[in-house]
Amino acid sequence: YFKLRSVYLHAVDGVDLSIGQGKTLGLVGESGCGKSTLGRTLVRLIEPTGGEVYFEGRNILQLDRRGMAKERRKMQVIYQDPYSSLNPRMTVRDLIAEPILVNKLCENRQDAWRKVAKLMDTVGLAQRLSGAYPHELDGGRRQRIGVARALSVDPKFVVCDEPVSALDVSIQAQILNLLMDLQDSLGLTYLFITHDLSVVRHISDDVMVMYLGKCVERAPSRDLFRHPAHPYTRALLSAIPVPDVAMRGRRPEVVHGEIASPIDPKPGCGFAPRCPLAMEACTRADVPLTEVSPGHFAACLLARAPGADGARQAAGSEA
Repeated sequence: YFKLRSVYLHAVDGVDLSIGQGKTLGLVGESGCGKSTLGRTLVRLIEPTGGEVYFEGRNILQLDRRGMAKERRKMQVIYQDPYSSLNPRMTVRDLIAEPILVNKLCENRQDAWRKVAKLMDTVGLAQRLSGAYPHELDGGRRQRIGVARALSVDPKFVVCDEPVSALDVSIQAQILNLLMDLQDSLGLTYLFITHDLSVVRHISDDVMVMYLGKCVERAPSRDLFRHPAHPYTRALLSAIPVPDVAMRGRRPEVVHGEIASPIDPKPGCGFAPRCPLAMEACTRADVPLTEVSPGHFAACLLARAPGADGARQAAGSEA
């Protein structure tokens, strides 16, 4: 929560998640739903109001500053805007070498330069660019610098905070394939934050959908795209353009109404004011995540297991 005079803004509230080693959890939702706040809270760039964050069996919220500094090497962030995350006064070589030198991972600068050269090869940056400055490079190369900086301290967990949203489509594919190749070769674990469901489907093992600071659905990627259980998730999926002439007459599910305020929110489902299936019970108390099928959870009173669409529609018409 963030204190605003005498009230609190509930940026992220009651989120419970886990990510297996070497896996990718895709985190999706509209702008302002708390995705980036959650990602930064997991690595303690933002101190949480409450809760626990376990990394390799240890609650990192109990670590002091020195202990957290050691753990932070294992947890890195790739930011959305590569240009704003890079020092414009430093060359490519210096930018990649900075985390190595700060953490004293090499005995001398010559060893650091050799590691930088290896990292540049790993992320696909030509050695001739080692003396270039960020403003001399395009967005794709800048993002590759961000990836190299994150990898320079040999992390195990990486928060990818919309790393391709500011890039052209062709460059997006290159960065996504790079991240997937690095995961396979280095065994990395990703929290991949984005609002692009097509990207999530391509890269994620599991998907978590957020709305107004809360998790409304979590499931394996294939299950979520085949059988979305929450009305908000179905609306998001229906908005994905389908490059098929046969689907020309398909109309997306349009979500009407205004987003509820995250400042001292009232009890109940946050999506209820905009949900076409909302009932009175949806506004009485918070709706917990319920397992609708093995590994598939949804925070909706009308959520059903796959194949129960008829029951859901009947309940919606009664509402």
